[in-house]
Amino acid sequence: MRTLLLAGLLAAGLFSRPATAEVGEVTLGQQFGLSFLPMMYMEEAGLVEKHALALGLPKPKVVWARLAGPSNLNEGLISGAIQFTALGTPSVGLLWDKTRGDVKGLVAICSYPLYLNTRSPGVRSLKDFGPRDKIAVPSVKVSTQAIMLQMQAEKEWGPGQESRIDAQTVSLGHPDAMTAMLSNTEVTAHFASSPFHEMERKDPRIRTVLTSYEILGGRATAATLITSERFKKANPRTVQAVLGATREAIDYLNADKRRAAQLYVRLAGGKNSVEEIEAILTNPDWAYTLTPEKIGKTVQFMNRLGTVKTPATDWKQLFFSEAHALPGD
Repeated sequence: MRTLLLAGLLAAGLFSRPATAEVGEVTLGQQFGLSFLPMMYMEEAGLVEKHALALGLPKPKVVWARLAGPSNLNEGLISGAIQFTALGTPSVGLLWDKTRGDVKGLVAICSYPLYLNTRSPGVRSLKDFGPRDKIAVPSVKVSTQAIMLQMQAEKEWGPGQESRIDAQTVSLGHPDAMTAMLSNTEVTAHFASSPFHEMERKDPRIRTVLTSYEILGGRATAATLITSERFKKANPRTVQAVLGATREAIDYLNADKRRAAQLYVRLAGGKNSVEEIEAILTNPDWAYTLTPEKIGKTVQFMNRLGTVKTPATDWKQLFFSEAHALPGD
């Protein structure tokens, strides 16, 4: 009778094994700029904690690490010091390749153009940069800007010439790069994101040589939220909490662009007005979106050069299944 009663209770779900414990602390890495506003809002509103509690987890300790350039974030993710971060497509491809598919994208968070700005008066294309010109990018070799320069170098100088401009790039975070270009330093160009681009263009000496959209032939993902398969398997509800927080943040920002602009000005400070940030966010080239865009084109270029050795025939190879239903490319 006791056996039958126990079997009935188990079938009814009245007895269950305790859920596997997940991490009580999680670290998310981010960089500087308007593209990271979803993460800034997630931090301020405690969205990761909110979604973790809704999924039945104890309230986690959420640490936000703000670092300049993707190299530090790449290293943090591989070492396990950071569990989530948002990076450009080249870094996603490199990490996916280096970890043999362990690190992948969950969803994109934004698409926007990058702008190659310069104060050198005679520069109209890459070919016009002289040997003394230095171009600031977030990280040489691995940042989105560095790969965009390689793609454009191949277009302008021909096959096998993709590294022609590499020696003239220097690693600087966007705030420092802007300061260096606007001063009388060897840095005469900056491959900038917003709002640094808009701030630079206020100086009458500064012109835009080209954009990442021109190089890629259309709108492209600028930042993708990533984590590791290893962490995801061990902490599935924590990953779902971060994913839910990201979706809520993007919905919140898209619902009211002026409110989003006010939020950025308050959280980031700087010299931009609410009106300036609102103008950026309402530009059709800008989008906070979960959909991956132009992922395949960038990674396949890196495949061809041997920078990413694992063949990628479909953007979905670089993303977890949560993104596969999205209309990406």
